Amino acid sequence: MGRLTRVSELLDQVRLALDAAVEAIGGSPREGQIEMAEAVANALSDRHHLMVQAGTGTGKSLAYLVPALVHGKKVLVATATLALQRQLVERDLPRIVPALEKVLKREITYGIYKGVGNYVCLQKMNSDGGDPDGEAMLEVSSLEKDAKRLHDWARKPGVSGDRDDAPDVDRRVWAANSLSGRECVGAEVCAYGHQCFAAIAKAKAATADVVVTNHTLLAIEIVDSHPILPERDAVILDEAHEFMDRTTQAVTEELTGPRVSRAAGMSKKHTPGKLSDAFVKAATDFNEAMEGYGQRVKYETGLQGRLTEIPSELEAPIRKVREAAQKVLQLIAADEEIVDSDSIAERARVKGAVTEISNTAAKILKMGKGQVLWFEPTFSALHLAPLTVSSVLRNNLLTKSPVIATSATLTVGKGFDAMARNIGFALDDLAEDGPDVEDGDIDPSNVQMLDVGSPFDFASQGMLYLPKHLPEPGRDGPSFEALTELGELIDAAGGRTLALFSSWRGVEAADTHLRKVLAELPIKIITQKRGDAVGPLVEKFANDETSILLGTISLWQGVDVPGSSCILVAIDRIPFPRPDDPVMSARAAEVDAAGGSGFMKVSMPRAALMLAQGTGRLIRSMDDRGVVAILDSRIVTKRYGSVLLNSMPPLWRTSDDKTVKESLRRLHASFLKEIKN
Repeated sequence: MGRLTRVSELLDQVRLALDAAVEAIGGSPREGQIEMAEAVANALSDRHHLMVQAGTGTGKSLAYLVPALVHGKKVLVATATLALQRQLVERDLPRIVPALEKVLKREITYGIYKGVGNYVCLQKMNSDGGDPDGEAMLEVSSLEKDAKRLHDWARKPGVSGDRDDAPDVDRRVWAANSLSGRECVGAEVCAYGHQCFAAIAKAKAATADVVVTNHTLLAIEIVDSHPILPERDAVILDEAHEFMDRTTQAVTEELTGPRVSRAAGMSKKHTPGKLSDAFVKAATDFNEAMEGYGQRVKYETGLQGRLTEIPSELEAPIRKVREAAQKVLQLIAADEEIVDSDSIAERARVKGAVTEISNTAAKILKMGKGQVLWFEPTFSALHLAPLTVSSVLRNNLLTKSPVIATSATLTVGKGFDAMARNIGFALDDLAEDGPDVEDGDIDPSNVQMLDVGSPFDFASQGMLYLPKHLPEPGRDGPSFEALTELGELIDAAGGRTLALFSSWRGVEAADTHLRKVLAELPIKIITQKRGDAVGPLVEKFANDETSILLGTISLWQGVDVPGSSCILVAIDRIPFPRPDDPVMSARAAEVDAAGGSGFMKVSMPRAALMLAQGTGRLIRSMDDRGVVAILDSRIVTKRYGSVLLNSMPPLWRTSDDKTVKESLRRLHASFLKEIKN
């Protein structure tokens, strides 16, 4: 009875605090939010894991922040996107903390922590020593103004040193004034340690009740088993559907000619003579070999995708780079007479850069069965990634503290299993692969799965248009019929369209077609180009109510444009992984080899989650209305279509183009009428 009473009292306090937080942001109570908050509170109390799907509009950030703060637990919140990190630290927490402090009668602290490379390095900025990053910058005189602006800002009292708060400068200027974690000598030794922006941010985060960070930093800590983030009682993975991919990206090794040349150039000052010359020559030979191989890849399609072994023309150059880097490191390590703090910091940068090259080259040369190697021709880069990260996540994350994994899209075909396996939860069929759970550890199979739905009435707020008459998409981008259909839908909607494509080829084909067929209409076409930042594009789209925005994968998630600017979301095709995606194809092949279906276990879950994310761009508020159009007939003609449809918001479905276009015309007309009135 005592425990039940404590649980009841805890839940009462969570509801009271949640009411105060919701009122503080001017919101209203939501059943799904309350259900999620209670589930989070129970998970933290009982120390079990929780996967919770919370649809758009639930208010999931409050649903995990409030119970964590009521508990008094130190919580690490890891997100995938910068937009959500900013929302939490700049909007949500500042608004709810004063209200919660009154309810809980104690001070509440929070902070954000990013990697060292996100902060200005004062030692590097003020160093007189030659540095390849700085020298490269000085070769471009137009960058001097950017450098002065950054220096002037960094010297102002009270600034954060954070790249997101800094003046907008060329990436080369930033590189010349920042460094990686491996190149940092540490605040204890550095002459600027007491002023170090990264150290100050980390110290603040270490004592905070809530620390907001990103998936990448958490992933690096987990894989390396080396603490770089503050200690915590629990971890909250927001945007959890991205965590496996972010972890894979974080631990993927990369070897390029410019990176090797940079390390060799940095080492010249500290290893004069034959060793330095040998490293520079090895870097030059490697660069030439990579460029030559890159030319072959362009013309020999058999070399594209996953490599089962190191290409013969690259193996010897990689081995020479590794050997030269090792000799440089031995010489640097042997010289311990240096006491000047600037020289120590400079040598730490050199040692870090050379160590990274040495380690990456060694890992590629020792490539094992559970790894995937490929050559990326655009940037002439060799990549090495683990085939799977779920076992590492299971052993190094899920046994250590309760994990709350949440997202608007965690289910595939109404089930959590696919995402649970990706994150590393030990399901029944993985029991023999599970870790040995020691005393005090958490069992990775002890996970609750919960779908709290969404407050939106999708069936009455939106339509899902599934045209059966369109041909199946091919490899050459959208068909003429699909582009024609898209143009007619946009015309009916009066613009107001977010068009999502699975490839750049699709974006470019749509741009060309639509500029012809919409030329005489007052519709502005905003087209994403390679390298474009998402934020400004979305802002332009939101501010021009009759514009359309065409883009690829980065626009499928995180775009939040409620209201009249977006009443049509068009998707060109089911976003299955590309056949030449090295990691995804290798994972699918492994499942096939074990007697399963790589398509259903690997490709289908990825497509289902992406499709759910893309569809979720339409209904963003209680007042939103509109249409999602999927211009890929396979979703209704293939057996797997039902799995995809069951993973999406339950919009009202139709294949009748007349009904859809008439609905869009009426909706467009209603917005025009509002403007006139």
